[in-house]
Amino acid sequence: MDRGRSAGPGAVGSAGSLGLRIGQAACSSAALMFMSVGVEFFSYTAFCFLVTIMGLLVPWSCTLAMIDMYSILVGCPLHVPGVMAIVVVGDWVLSILSLAAASSSAAVIDVLLEFHGSHCAPRLCERYQLSAMMAFLSWLLTAASSLFNLWYIASR
Repeated sequence: MDRGRSAGPGAVGSAGSLGLRIGQAACSSAALMFMSVGVEFFSYTAFCFLVTIMGLLVPWSCTLAMIDMYSILVGCPLHVPGVMAIVVVGDWVLSILSLAAASSSAAVIDVLLEFHGSHCAPRLCERYQLSAMMAFLSWLLTAASSLFNLWYIASR
């Protein structure tokens, strides 16, 4: 097997990577939708941070999903060392930021619920909880993608 032409599982240009990128885009979009339903999210910095990071993660994931689709259709994975390094660093940065955003949002939601809903309507807090959950799922997929690509770079 030619190691230069085959993509590892989850590495850029593979079907696994495409699945991870579609999952990232879907979870990030869902987190944005659930958070943006209520206008009150602007009152909390953690929620604004979550919206910002998920807003960055959606185009990143969609762009890399298009690269994956192109690589799969053409049959030639894109494994230029510089590009792979940019993908790994971008995934790591967005992974850390999305974990921070999801964690801080979950903490704020916990504090809001601690006051027995006096600061947050029940339906609104449920949407915020769903948004934080989707952000955690997005973080998990982004971290997995970064690890797969780092593993591919290290194995070359």
